[in-house]
Amino acid sequence: MTIRHHISDDLLLSYAMGSLAEGWSIAVATHLALCPDCRRRLVEAEEIGGGLLEGTQPQAIEPSSWESVRARLSERPAEKAGRAAVQAEKPIIPRPLRDYLGGDLEAVKWRSLGKGASQCLIRTGENTTQVRLLKIPAGKPVPEHSHGGRELTLVLSGAFEDETGRFGPGDLEDADGSVTHQPRATPDADCICLAVTDAPLRFSSWVVRLVQPILGI
Repeated sequence: MTIRHHISDDLLLSYAMGSLAEGWSIAVATHLALCPDCRRRLVEAEEIGGGLLEGTQPQAIEPSSWESVRARLSERPAEKAGRAAVQAEKPIIPRPLRDYLGGDLEAVKWRSLGKGASQCLIRTGENTTQVRLLKIPAGKPVPEHSHGGRELTLVLSGAFEDETGRFGPGDLEDADGSVTHQPRATPDADCICLAVTDAPLRFSSWVVRLVQPILGI
């Protein structure tokens, strides 16, 4: 697997310092599980973050920080009673995200978005971001949109293409209000990705805008 699109420096440094909201941290941690290059960069970012913290006064960390993610990852098996126990030999979803879902793809409870697309909202302990899995049918697009804030999209399986390039497994697209695009899944397979946003998407189609509150996108 060749990963061409990586975590930005500002996200990686914030993650290393423990100051990211939980939603962003899930995307970063999941990408790190797939990307050895960014794991090496994280070590450097932690050294930089440690240096910055040496000259600052201790401050309380928001409950929405990386500590919330770490708490999920450190749960004992007994605390996960009732979650799906069967895992694929080679899971598609990396562990940081599996711990939120309770398993691999078989644990995902998809909700239809229409035209074959589906989503699964992922609950977190904060309300500044929204986290979801998306499944885009092979060869199909999502509606054209821009962004009211930041959007991280991490491909887990399949691939998509848009105006900025091609994104395959492990690739992370980082988009903001300056980006208007229409991602389209490549024809060979459905595209399953993790999407994190901090504001509603801005769809070009008035029809999609009309149903947007119902779909929760």
